[in-house]
Amino acid sequence: MLKLRDLTLHYGHSQILNGISMEASLGEVTCVMGTNGVGKTSLIKAISGTHPRSGGDVILNGEPLGVLPAHRLAHKGVAYVPQGREIFPLLTVRENLETGFVCLPPDAHFIPDEVFDLFPVLKEMLNRRGGDLSGGQQQQLAIARALITKPRLLLLDEPTEGIQPNIISQIGEVIRHLRAQGKMAIVLVEQYFEFAYDLADRFVVLRRGEVLVAGQKNKLKKEDVLEGVSV
Repeated sequence: MLKLRDLTLHYGHSQILNGISMEASLGEVTCVMGTNGVGKTSLIKAISGTHPRSGGDVILNGEPLGVLPAHRLAHKGVAYVPQGREIFPLLTVRENLETGFVCLPPDAHFIPDEVFDLFPVLKEMLNRRGGDLSGGQQQQLAIARALITKPRLLLLDEPTEGIQPNIISQIGEVIRHLRAQGKMAIVLVEQYFEFAYDLADRFVVLRRGEVLVAGQKNKLKKEDVLEGVSV
């Protein structure tokens, strides 16, 4: 579903990513890991179009892409759940979910029952404002909003950050369910090692904006992955 070749990214004159190449396949979870400041979020922003890459190729479902803005990529099936969630605090849960309709044809402007099967608490809180939800509930809302767009590529940036353990467990089950459906590729940026290791099919470990370790989980030693994410 996704191939990156020699992707680079700058903030002003500072180069953050240097020649990143990786793949993410349908029905798999690709975990991007590394210590703080190595470029994980920058990589997700480059893939999602929220920050333009400086160079390299992005190929989505076999189609080479130019440097497209986020809304164009969303229409092509890329859904992004950013670090910090970024839900609309003054909109209700229902209204937050309905923002995903912009990527869909008019006859698909409804909230699928599956969203509430995955996140039952959202059905109970449809008329509550997003800003009134707990951090864990907002994270569920952010993921659900992304799923409304029917993505082929789902980008998750630190979904466990600041979340209580029972919600972390639920998010893990949702990711497993989505992977098992085989309809999307999932790229997960995560600091919580055991959570990531349990879910991953493939790893990409970054250090100083470059790929340090990459490969299928079953072909990598756990200690090599852990060493790459340790300070």
